[in-house]
Amino acid sequence: MTTYTPSGVCSRQMNVELDENENIVKCEIIGGCAGNTTGVSKLVIGMNANEAIKKLRGIDCRGKGTSCPDQLSNAIELALEEL
Repeated sequence: MTTYTPSGVCSRQMNVELDENENIVKCEIIGGCAGNTTGVSKLVIGMNANEAIKKLRGIDCRGKGTSCPDQLSNAIELALEEL
């Protein structure tokens, strides 16, 4: 399980686990907008990590230059590096 501390967003922690095939098997976002973060977490489970990164990277929230999904792409990238 990889733990990532996001920056520039409301969420405080992201936990991601990948299997040996680089698929996301667990995803948890702590803090942030509960409905959105829970929804995003459930949607990425079962996805290939690289595909999820492509879909999430660059999403902006209210002109912040990042978002919880964008930060999740960083967390998933870190999990790939640790695999």
